[in-house]
Amino acid sequence: MPHRRWIRLAATLCCTALALPSAQARPASRPNVLVIVADDLGFSDLGAFGGEIATPNLDALALSGLRLANFHTEAACAPTRAMLLTGSDSHRVGLGNMPESMAPNQAGRRGYEGHLRADTATLAERLSAGGYRTLFSGKWHLGTAPDQDPHARGFQHSFAMLNCCHDHFGQGLSTDRSKMFGYTRNGETVTSLPADFYSSDFFASQLIDQLRATRSESPFFAYLAFTAPHAPLQAPPATIAKYRGRYDAGYDVLREQRLERQRKLGLLAPAAQPHRPVDTVPWESLSAEERRTSSRKMEIYAAMVEELDKAIGRVIAELKAEGEFARTTIVFLSDNGAEARDPAPRPGTPIPPLATLGGPKTYANYGAGWAQAATAPSWRFKSFATEGGIHAPAFVSGPVVRRPGTIGRAYTNARDVAPTLLDLAGVAVTPGRFAGRDVPPIDGLSWRGLLAGKAAVYPPDRAVGSELFGSRSLRRGDWKITDIGDGIWHLFDLARDPGETRDLAAAEPARKAALIAEWDRYARDVGVVLPDPPFHPNPPRDHD
Repeated sequence: MPHRRWIRLAATLCCTALALPSAQARPASRPNVLVIVADDLGFSDLGAFGGEIATPNLDALALSGLRLANFHTEAACAPTRAMLLTGSDSHRVGLGNMPESMAPNQAGRRGYEGHLRADTATLAERLSAGGYRTLFSGKWHLGTAPDQDPHARGFQHSFAMLNCCHDHFGQGLSTDRSKMFGYTRNGETVTSLPADFYSSDFFASQLIDQLRATRSESPFFAYLAFTAPHAPLQAPPATIAKYRGRYDAGYDVLREQRLERQRKLGLLAPAAQPHRPVDTVPWESLSAEERRTSSRKMEIYAAMVEELDKAIGRVIAELKAEGEFARTTIVFLSDNGAEARDPAPRPGTPIPPLATLGGPKTYANYGAGWAQAATAPSWRFKSFATEGGIHAPAFVSGPVVRRPGTIGRAYTNARDVAPTLLDLAGVAVTPGRFAGRDVPPIDGLSWRGLLAGKAAVYPPDRAVGSELFGSRSLRRGDWKITDIGDGIWHLFDLARDPGETRDLAAAEPARKAALIAEWDRYARDVGVVLPDPPFHPNPPRDHD
């Protein structure tokens, strides 16, 4: 080939390569990642999991992806979120208990710092080091000090509600970041919120702004962490009005309706027996006024879930408009089971009239009856290591799912999210080390095989323990032991009894003893310190 022709060809090839940076910077093996977390969402609240609430955006993602029908968390939010971001057991990384609930004998102990410890490695830190843009918007709840802010823990762009909960309309903003209603943007204290602030909508808008501001050929890891539908129950009046009268038949009827839809969707075996509700009374035994107030609370809750779905729909629309949706892996989960407590308002907070319930500066939660409509067929609810407290809705959507529209029945855990996403992103992990320092081990396992159509993630002899508020559990295969916090171990075969209705402890003493020994090993390994005094003092022994 003549020399000049060779030079022209080489120049043409070079220019072509420069014109196609995505071919070099964005190989198909480097997906975008969007992790979405709902707060206190019950297992059957979404339509794709058996609910009647309008959630078309989440349903579309779930039904076109892989629904994780056997996904588990810790029994409350901060420990789950710590596991999600590290892949490690919550006791290893500083969240052995909720920051607000430390028992006297836990305070100051290793693993009970009440924030994500500095010697951990977050998913954002690992992915950032691996070339990802890292974005965060929403509830943090993993520390309020400047060096504990998401911006200091690997998120290059962040808008954070630092603590556990807030007024969803932004009332009561505090510039003291240690207080309940404190926010930061990229680590700096937020001093004002817009007049039309509503948490789900604003968190989605902040993430959309971050995506637009950081457009590049680098893949992104975005973590969208909602506070909805966590109490206080608050939602726009027009959305609440859509559900007016929808729940007048009560929580007992709703529970049966949801169970029937779960059976039709293939999420629950026809013969599976649900656990009976606890800590509640039959709907018909309530007075007319009590029923009106209770159903209104559920209307507000439903409106919050719909608003959550609308916000997610806006993020999905943005990804599609930017051509990013087709190469984005989406992981959605709730951080624990539905919340049953309906505590009194904070001192000095007036009890609002029914007509204003759900507005700014009002406080309500919906109580144990509605919560157990959402957790059915499971036993109990948030704060317990029974299935009702730790069995949560979750799904994976995107091109990584090889059999879209299917249900994954394998046991999975919030600890698995970090190793799964690092695996899919091709980011290498050195066990126990990151950036030249020692870090806690990753306890979770990758879902790569499950996403490709394999049946299991955990080997049948792999035990997975948990503890929060003194309520304990250990899972090995389909067998589980659990203690609701009174020191009494129960044994269940969850393959045959997902509702934990038949305690086999007396019938299988050897199996029970072996699993208790496994839990003791787990507790020593991760450093469990059971609370004293107990968080659940003398819980009612409501098991058959």
